[in-house]
Amino acid sequence: MQHIDSTAILEALKNVIDPDLKKDIVTLNMVRNIKLENHQLSFDLVLTTPACPLKELLRNECLKNIAILDKNLLVDINITSEVTSVRSNEINILPSVKNIICVASGKGGVGKSTVSVNLAYSLAKMGAKVGLLDADIHGPSIPQMLGIQDIKPEIREIKGKHYMVPIEKDGVKVLSIGLVVDARQAIVWRGPMVTSALKQFITDTIWGKLDYLILDMPPGTGDVHITMTQTVPMTGAIIVTTPQQVAVADARKAISMYRLDSMKVPIIGLVENMAYFSPSELPENKYYLFGKDGGKKLAEEYEIPFLGEVPLIQNIMQSAEDGLPPVNSSDQQIIEVYKKIAENAARYIAISNEKKQTVDSIEA
Repeated sequence: MQHIDSTAILEALKNVIDPDLKKDIVTLNMVRNIKLENHQLSFDLVLTTPACPLKELLRNECLKNIAILDKNLLVDINITSEVTSVRSNEINILPSVKNIICVASGKGGVGKSTVSVNLAYSLAKMGAKVGLLDADIHGPSIPQMLGIQDIKPEIREIKGKHYMVPIEKDGVKVLSIGLVVDARQAIVWRGPMVTSALKQFITDTIWGKLDYLILDMPPGTGDVHITMTQTVPMTGAIIVTTPQQVAVADARKAISMYRLDSMKVPIIGLVENMAYFSPSELPENKYYLFGKDGGKKLAEEYEIPFLGEVPLIQNIMQSAEDGLPPVNSSDQQIIEVYKKIAENAARYIAISNEKKQTVDSIEA
């Protein structure tokens, strides 16, 4: 009988390849805490995100390769996660935040804030530590969407300096200018004041340890976007558009902006919002009110991942009006739509991080 020890187990598991990262799970340090005793084997399988859509695939591949080694082993695989990051060697801003993702659109009115909110809450529901920063100074909508517009952030003094503490709503840390300024007051600020406020939201806020900090960016391709990417290195950007060509044209500009040499922010993927309308009484019918597949075709044009499409659903609007994140409602269709988008986003963030780590190691 073949002698089996932890080394033999690791050799068997080297045959399990992560489909996204194109490396075996042992090389990726995803196999940890191997315990083998009396024909009972247990180990941790550490995925790159709690939102990984490949959990069962990887589990089954592990079981299959261990069975080749010894089909009589009783195997217990504890699936956990450790979100990857490429920010550890960056400048010392938000060192405890692993990934900073800006959600942008190039224009207003395409549902960018709705996508930001539901992306953040979907990731949190899967077990990630998430923060949400409303970076749209002139049109902050997130406090209303979450029903926290009457709550003020705590101010905490540490070593003579004052810091804001984000409001925590259902496990997501949230901050917005709309929590600081009266909702009826117009914020008539010039560019330098806007960027100064946003820098404070980044540097003078106690965000704590986060796997993902989602930045809901303002519309357009201007000063705020440049300043934010120069203030804090971004992990990547997610672009939101509707299928309509007017929106697609501006989304194209947003993609081009983040790809400028002065910014060089990886595009994580694209979300097509308001993709089609399905009446609740005829859920199988799809009406393409704003055109069809504009976002999909744009993603293909720029060779970026298509994260998913969001239908035009009344409950999404109503939940925002009621101050309830739609993914926290009882509408299973909404939950599944955003769950898929969040899984895809987390997946491509991990892929982007792995590519950057590979490039950095080669250049080093």
